[in-house]
Amino acid sequence: MNQFLGLDLSTQSLTAVVIDPSDGEVHRYSIDFDERYPAYKTQKGVLVEGESKVVHADPRMWVEAVDDILNVLREKRLSPRIGCIGVSAQQHGTVYLNRKAEYVLSRLDSSQPLLQQINNIFSRPTSPVWMDSSTHQECLEITAALGGEANVVRLTGSRATERFSGPQIRKFWKEDPSSYRKTEHIGLISSFITSLLIGRVAPVDSGDGFGTNLADIRKGKWSKEALIATSPDLESRLPKLLGKDESLGTVAQYLVERYGFTPTTEVIVGSGDNPNSLVGLGLIGETERRAISLGTSDTYFGYMRKLSDGERSEGHIFGTADGNYMFLLCFKNGSLAREHIKNMYNLSWNDFSEILLTTSPGNDGRIMLPFFSSEITPLVLNPKVWRFGGLAEEDVKGNVRGIAEAQIMSMYLHSAWAGKRPKTILVTGGGSDNPGLLKLISQVFNAVVQTFEVKDSAALGAAIRAAHWSLNKKGIAKSWNELWDLFTKEKAAETVSPYEEEVQIYHAKDGLLSVYDSCEKFALGFGENPDGKLRRFRRIFVRNT
Repeated sequence: MNQFLGLDLSTQSLTAVVIDPSDGEVHRYSIDFDERYPAYKTQKGVLVEGESKVVHADPRMWVEAVDDILNVLREKRLSPRIGCIGVSAQQHGTVYLNRKAEYVLSRLDSSQPLLQQINNIFSRPTSPVWMDSSTHQECLEITAALGGEANVVRLTGSRATERFSGPQIRKFWKEDPSSYRKTEHIGLISSFITSLLIGRVAPVDSGDGFGTNLADIRKGKWSKEALIATSPDLESRLPKLLGKDESLGTVAQYLVERYGFTPTTEVIVGSGDNPNSLVGLGLIGETERRAISLGTSDTYFGYMRKLSDGERSEGHIFGTADGNYMFLLCFKNGSLAREHIKNMYNLSWNDFSEILLTTSPGNDGRIMLPFFSSEITPLVLNPKVWRFGGLAEEDVKGNVRGIAEAQIMSMYLHSAWAGKRPKTILVTGGGSDNPGLLKLISQVFNAVVQTFEVKDSAALGAAIRAAHWSLNKKGIAKSWNELWDLFTKEKAAETVSPYEEEVQIYHAKDGLLSVYDSCEKFALGFGENPDGKLRRFRRIFVRNT
């Protein structure tokens, strides 16, 4: 009972990380959705309706994955050793359950797989996920009902955002009111997965709950004004909202009999992948360092002890495991956009990295705006790839460097509201294996970049949360950093520091950050043509011009 389990249901996979604080041992197992469950016909874990902005997933696929991953833990004889479980999941997605759900979850038969028993508890066959951007009209309606964008941001921590749960629920109610009436519970993905573990509808924490446009982030409660602006009788359908980590009790008897867990194994409230990554990267209570996750989407995030009253329209505020706050900016055109460029030129990821390591910072003034799909930051609903400074589509190296520089510069520029610039950035996600990207982040942010051997920061964070709750409850005092040190700090894989002359190419008065900013404003329709700035950049920074 001295081991702790973190489950992370991401866009493309379900990962289990089991940690042992007594010796720092880590076990990791993962299931890829596309590979394991072809019957659901997903691509990169999701279902996309043609060229539309509708992106969903089938929650039954997630149920199968939970059953399979827990069976792996049983076969590895890890289940009986697990004292507490934490759950992480992709944020904002919603799961819709009918009135049968509570009854069925409480009476699971351990002789049968999960899916066979809960196949009929869904009032909506698929779940909208964070990649869905089809609710722009609903966002406008919610914003108007709440008195404007500034009011929405102050109340809920974010502007009304297309992928967030509130606008998605409103769209469901408008388009299918009959199914909405049959919906008894609307859970977030993290609370749904947790419900499978405890055998009843589970609460949600502020880390995930604040990512809905439905909560008052200052009071830590569902906002009556936001609920009214979203859909009728919504509060009764939502899970209870908890402010910080809390035990939900022990696992359901089903887990004891089918998977070998002990009856005393506890489950803490689930959370989103980003709040869990904050824990997995050792940033709880830490204000000097920030983190970048290079995954399906790219994110930039950090810890906050108090809320700012300054006005902003971008970025989000979520709760944390200790009851405080984190900020986050999400960039939808992340690894999938990089992969598009990689595949366009038949490159490997090693080729991609080598190009970044051997080409000149600043890309000789060639700039790309890689809006291959609709974008979250900045808001782009009609995707288009822009190229400036003579960047030709057949220019392999220029396009590789162009997309990478654009993504990191956009991250830097749009995070200005988040406070003091960090001296150290921790990088996680699949892209953290790419030395070229790490070097570029160091140059653009003028910061030391660190990455770690343990890549699954969300699953690790969920496991650390479980350990932190359980051990401290037993009187074994363990701080967040003590637990994080056991599993990551001593395993630092790489540290990258910037060179001043390279930093200046981006940060000088007429440097590339200024040029990129002008290009983006022009493309979005509220800035002048950037050609003049491009010419000045070349005169100063590009040789032989």
